[in-house]
Amino acid sequence: MKNNRQIRLISRPQGMPGKQNFEFTESEVPAIEEGQALVRTLYLSVDPYMRGRMNDQKSYVPPYKVGEIITGGVVGQIAESRTSEFNKGDYVVGNLGWQEYSVVKAGQVTKVDPSLAPVTTALGILGMPGLTAYFGLLDIGQPKEGETVVVSGAAGAVGTAVGQIAKLKGARVVGIAGSEEKAEYLKNELGFDVVVNYRSAGDIHAAMKEACPDGVDVYFDNVGGEISDAVLSLINKGARIPLCGQIALYNLEKPDNGPRIQGRLLTNSALMKGFIVGDYSARYPEGMKDLASWLKAGKLKYRENIVEGFDQTIEAFLGLFKGENTGKQLVKVAEAEKTS
Repeated sequence: MKNNRQIRLISRPQGMPGKQNFEFTESEVPAIEEGQALVRTLYLSVDPYMRGRMNDQKSYVPPYKVGEIITGGVVGQIAESRTSEFNKGDYVVGNLGWQEYSVVKAGQVTKVDPSLAPVTTALGILGMPGLTAYFGLLDIGQPKEGETVVVSGAAGAVGTAVGQIAKLKGARVVGIAGSEEKAEYLKNELGFDVVVNYRSAGDIHAAMKEACPDGVDVYFDNVGGEISDAVLSLINKGARIPLCGQIALYNLEKPDNGPRIQGRLLTNSALMKGFIVGDYSARYPEGMKDLASWLKAGKLKYRENIVEGFDQTIEAFLGLFKGENTGKQLVKVAEAEKTS
């Protein structure tokens, strides 16, 4: 059996990460013991939140340790099993290392049924991004028919799901994205009512005011920064603001000093609530049931940006911060092996 290639964090980035912060290493494919299984990686997920874990600071998940293998969402296939939980050929999803093979125990990964949808959806619309959109929008945002819902980072894996779910609830949806190609996709394919291209808009405050003539009732914030300043200046009485991500700030070298929004929240009796999808782990079956039902009925669409080759993992990750992806950004590491 060939060696097990891995990617490690070898230094903490200052500002935008670069290839110099990572290192490819190799080791022997580990032998498994009783109660374990060997997972062969098929797809890796690269996600913006990983950038925060590269800093040595307290957050909702521990930071990556320098010198250790980076971890994230992985869909793989059982290559060898010494546990009754898994059979060779089973597809699984879990939080595993950026490596070609991982040893797991029962409970560390979850089986994926390839007959329900492509296995990659377990890292996207039927995985962490889809559940993030579902609970953040419906539990915190609570969109009502006729309300205006704005979503930043609208062409990403979470944003595309947020906009579609808001449309299912009868809302008017305004997306914010970074290219005309993305804007056309969101409007023509996913049914967004208006999309603002922040790169070409010029005055983002004026552009958002034009896009939201009746103000903003729900703002699903994925990016923070100046874009969020513009949207928050338009919130209505009783607005709800699910705070999901701050991608505009992740690579800043100095702390961000933006407008102080407490007064606007106060005078509008508005709610801003930060959340992570793990807060809703007890309700995952509820979310999965609805997402799978909508997907099967054709009410939810998704797009995947799949980069080929384990060697391209770092480039795929860095591409997140350049706006290169539409939908879920994945790395295809290996072909699945056919099972009888």
